[in-house]
Amino acid sequence: MKLAEALQERADLNRKIEELRRRLDNVILVQEGEEPAENPEELLRELDQAISRLEYLMAAINLTNCRTKAGGMTLTSLIARKDALMIRLSAYRDLVYSAGQNTSRARGTEIKVKAILKAKDLQRTADQTAKEVRTLDNLLQETNWKTKLIE
Repeated sequence: MKLAEALQERADLNRKIEELRRRLDNVILVQEGEEPAENPEELLRELDQAISRLEYLMAAINLTNCRTKAGGMTLTSLIARKDALMIRLSAYRDLVYSAGQNTSRARGTEIKVKAILKAKDLQRTADQTAKEVRTLDNLLQETNWKTKLIE
């Protein structure tokens, strides 16, 4: 199994677990004398199996990410870098928006409010960060499809 396939299965399992939890919640209580729409014991077994499989996949994915290198870094490091860049990108985009609001005036006065940082410079950094995120994401995706899951 390729790493990318394991990641897809992990996502599917997370969705399935949430669905099973909702279904169990719907049948856990019934009016006395009534039968539930689904068998809660069967749903519980299915939930436990899905959680066990998820645990196995998470361990294998983490091990694979720690041992696999791309671009001179482990996948774990690349993922951390991408996550940090996404936080940076979000912050810079918010700053670009705020800096663009430089024509507002203080309430009821003629005091002009202006941005200390230039929106143009902030946008340039945001654009560079977005490009780096795309590049890292492409490298991660390519590596995920080429890498065999360590089991």
